[in-house]
Amino acid sequence: MSFALLLLAVLAAFGVLTYNRLARLRLLAVNAWSDIDVQLKRRHDLIPSLVETVKGAAGYERDTLEAVVAARNRALQASGPAALGPVERDLANSVRQIFALAEAYPEIRALESFLSLQRTLSEIEDHIQDARRYYNAVVRDLNTVIQQFPSNLVAGLFGFQPGEFFGLADAAEAVTPTIDLDRPR
Repeated sequence: MSFALLLLAVLAAFGVLTYNRLARLRLLAVNAWSDIDVQLKRRHDLIPSLVETVKGAAGYERDTLEAVVAARNRALQASGPAALGPVERDLANSVRQIFALAEAYPEIRALESFLSLQRTLSEIEDHIQDARRYYNAVVRDLNTVIQQFPSNLVAGLFGFQPGEFFGLADAAEAVTPTIDLDRPR
């Protein structure tokens, strides 16, 4: 009889410890996603100022500016890591197009407001990358525990779901954006 009680106590302890580990990882993933969300909102809030600054100095590059605004609007409408990844990647690429545009027009580079926005956006991009790496590491750990035996039994019993990874990087990001300066303005 005492062996059965001991076995039951060990199983109960395992269940409690595993549940607590899963709950901790899930909470860390939610908090890490919140950090990403804050940085994305900061970037979204700066983009209209960037567009207005460039528009004032180079209103003739409408296609580039309209692409940034459209990408921002798509990013504001998307939700969840899997859906946000591609639209945020498009937005980052559009912002890079504006920076490439500024390289071609010295009057834009000379604006202090543009330089300040460029520095701030660069810092935000760094924060997004750091937050993304941390979030994806937490999600990886959560997903691993959910799939490993015997913790998968506890995860299934209590309805723990795998987290979604948030990916921004792809092969297209390695390519430098180009601006066609020969195009009629």
